[in-house]
Amino acid sequence: MRLKNKIAIITGSASGFGKGIAKKFSEEGAKLILVDINSNLLKKVSKSLSQDHFVADVSKDSNFKSLLKYVFKKYKKVDIIVNNAGTTHKPKKMESVTAKEFDKVFNVNAKSVYLSAKYFVPKMKQMKRGVILNVASTAGLSPRPKLNWYNASKGWMITATKAMAVELAPYKVRVNAIAPVAGKTPLLKSFMGGNSDKKKQAFLSTIPIGRFSTPQDMGNAACFLCSDEASMITGTVLEVDGGRCI
Repeated sequence: MRLKNKIAIITGSASGFGKGIAKKFSEEGAKLILVDINSNLLKKVSKSLSQDHFVADVSKDSNFKSLLKYVFKKYKKVDIIVNNAGTTHKPKKMESVTAKEFDKVFNVNAKSVYLSAKYFVPKMKQMKRGVILNVASTAGLSPRPKLNWYNASKGWMITATKAMAVELAPYKVRVNAIAPVAGKTPLLKSFMGGNSDKKKQAFLSTIPIGRFSTPQDMGNAACFLCSDEASMITGTVLEVDGGRCI
């Protein structure tokens, strides 16, 4: 029960890594507000975990403003924010990515982190406590060809994590990131540019430990960094990647 009675917001929690993080946090005693744009999947996950949910597009200012009002009216505080929501463009030459695809990647992967800070950081400063966890990627540390703008968005997130950590440390607010390698999530097919066994094996060959990241891997790492056990850790990017970045 490492997160007992902690109020935690997890974005992109209807599937994939976000769902795994939500499951682990729930097992560890946290009270969750699960956030996702996919209302049907979100309701199923929240029901299965007996946790609260809020349907939102995290790339939109008005949606984050409404989330803030909802959380503080109902719970009066927030202890943990996990910025997990993410998207990608399909593998292609950097000049072939459309402006619409580019905007979507940066709105979901980067702007959502900015909006979470805009609305929730002032509350954490007032309380003089809190934890923010950004779900980055090995792509931000060791970029893969033909995922250029996705790589860049995750590199942005890593720099943002460190910048946020330095600025918020005097307020006792910690900010860290985890960097998973690709896992068995809805985005895997997009990362690989297909779902054939050949593409899977080619992708796996770049991971020394020989397997994809799992939602459970992310849940375990996220739980540690968001718990009081990690009270001296801020501004770090924990690679949960089976050796991908070695």
